[in-house]
Amino acid sequence: MTSQTTVDKTGPADEAPTASGPAPASGLRGHPWFTLITVAVGVMMVALDGTIVAIANPAIQKDLGATFADVQWITNGYFLALAVTLITAGKLGDRFGHRQTFLIGVVGFAAASGAIGLSDSIAFVVTFRVLQGLFGALLMPAALGLLRATFPAEKLNMAIGIWGMVIGASTAGGPILGGVLVEHVSWQSVFFINVPVGILAVVLGAVILTDHRAKNAPRSFDLLGIALLSGAMFCLVWALIKAPAWGWGDVLTWSFLGISVVGFALFAFWENRVREPLIPLALFRSVPLSAGVVLMVLMAIAFMGGLFFVTFYLQNVHGMSPIDAGLHLLPLTGMMIVGSPLAGAMISKTGPRVPLAGGMALTAIAMFGVSTLETDTSSGLMSIWFALLGLGLAPVMVGATEVIVGNAPMELSGVAGGLQQAAMQIGGSLGTAVLGAVMASKVDNDLAGNWADAGLPKLSPAELDQAAEAVQVGAPPVAPGTPPEIAAKITDVAHDTFISGMSLASLVAAGVAVVAVFVAFLTKRGANAEAGAGVGHI
Repeated sequence: MTSQTTVDKTGPADEAPTASGPAPASGLRGHPWFTLITVAVGVMMVALDGTIVAIANPAIQKDLGATFADVQWITNGYFLALAVTLITAGKLGDRFGHRQTFLIGVVGFAAASGAIGLSDSIAFVVTFRVLQGLFGALLMPAALGLLRATFPAEKLNMAIGIWGMVIGASTAGGPILGGVLVEHVSWQSVFFINVPVGILAVVLGAVILTDHRAKNAPRSFDLLGIALLSGAMFCLVWALIKAPAWGWGDVLTWSFLGISVVGFALFAFWENRVREPLIPLALFRSVPLSAGVVLMVLMAIAFMGGLFFVTFYLQNVHGMSPIDAGLHLLPLTGMMIVGSPLAGAMISKTGPRVPLAGGMALTAIAMFGVSTLETDTSSGLMSIWFALLGLGLAPVMVGATEVIVGNAPMELSGVAGGLQQAAMQIGGSLGTAVLGAVMASKVDNDLAGNWADAGLPKLSPAELDQAAEAVQVGAPPVAPGTPPEIAAKITDVAHDTFISGMSLASLVAAGVAVVAVFVAFLTKRGANAEAGAGVGHI
């Protein structure tokens, strides 16, 4: 790939000229570290919105008179749009340039955020959340493409480490910032905050980013491939989102999963016949790249699926406010912030296999630790397991990303970035759905017996189902007017049953992490990571 180093449309890559003329004398244009700062500002918005909005949902529901199903769509609409379009958006960046794609994504994301803050109906909120997801999908792969094109091989891991640190810190810090804004300003401020951040990213991007493109970048669009992949992704993600409500044995769940499988099969058939495919399937002949994608899925299952129940544990079992719960997750956030750049440096020296395997081993140990949490576990002990989880995730976030992007040809860096992000989104959805099913099954099996053992009045099947739904999120199903002594017994039963379900789900997450340890040994340093050497000023 050294003969296909990135070039600007109008001149050699090492001079970093733009359409409007040569690079400015200040040296900002195309500077790798300033490029990293710029894309980090944009990526921060998208990562933050993945978790910050969850804190605002109750206030939105109350203010706009929305139903619970409406509020679910605030998250699901965003997630669907993001997950379904990531790979196609990466292709757009490869075709038209990652600088333009990144800037369009930032402008659209910030504008949609402002529109949500001005919305006076739940329909508008959901509509603009979908637009947020679409523009976020443009932004994320383009950010990785810009880093891949700008940094030389010996600096790329460190850059991806810092990039991963920003994503991890933004994701974990979302509940803290969201809690502060909702409690002290308004739910609208959760979205308005993206507007000045977006303006900053656009200004920095206009001054700093350079439009690097590979000489043999794709010149046509695989429209049928886009339609088949998008349809298959939609059916897969939709089935995972709706499975908890429909049930895993329901015909609708399996119908959408079946349609998804057929869609992926047709997509693979078509991609082997079209001249310029959306995803050249030869990419997956690279065992390290394929292992990196699988590893990202497994990491997201263990992390996002496990973290989903931890937030309920902190708020509903320990009775913490959203802000307090976020603060208790600071050890996780802090270790990701510290560990990501260190992991990048380590991977640069030793290669990805040992750091990735070690990271997933630490993740498995941490999730096993989470499985031992009780209703009265101290904050200090919780912090140990959360810190260990952050320390384990950091090298995986960095290393798997480098393996995927670094083992793809430069002209497919956007598609590779889309694959990386799509794998994370699908893994997160799988983790939430599968571990949610584990939790639901455990609660359904244990609740009736625990209820009877506590000497509580027998519940009808309908009442038991209703109580189980509350217990699955750690909430005691105490009816208004219940005598205090009975309410205390119900609370104890609810919390004990939830803890048993969370423990089993965490053990499953630990098992997934153990499998990922072995997958990590199939990875290796990106063979094409030399792209970008000599570009800009380190």
